Amino acid sequence: MFERLKDRAEWKFFGVLLKADRPLAIAWWAALALRGLLPVLFAIAMGALVGAVRRGNPLATPLIAVGTVFVLLQITPPFHHAVGANLGSRVAAWLYDQLTIACVSPPGMGHLEDPRLPPISRWRATSTWVSVDRR
Repeated sequence: MFERLKDRAEWKFFGVLLKADRPLAIAWWAALALRGLLPVLFAIAMGALVGAVRRGNPLATPLIAVGTVFVLLQITPPFHHAVGANLGSRVAAWLYDQLTIACVSPPGMGHLEDPRLPPISRWRATSTWVSVDRR
């Protein structure tokens, strides 16, 4: 079953993230995990604050917890977006480099005309091309 999972395109994509830029990929995964955990932490901190108010306990610690989690909820999405954009650029550059190496490393053009390769009509475009009108 694990082999079937490893053969999926998503699994290969996540592996490419680490190959393209390991520190950025780790930061992206950490921000993703943090964005998933922060709403839960906010609910827990808010429950602790409400409980402290109802019991008449000091409010400093629960207020600091709620404030800290709230600020992290506001800061994490732009950080995650910026890291994701940079990581996407690095992945694209790494993939273009790999494609260039695959195309130019063997001498000649025979490897590009291999009949075992699928016809070009079955390939999917991986980039979006934008035309610029320069009138």
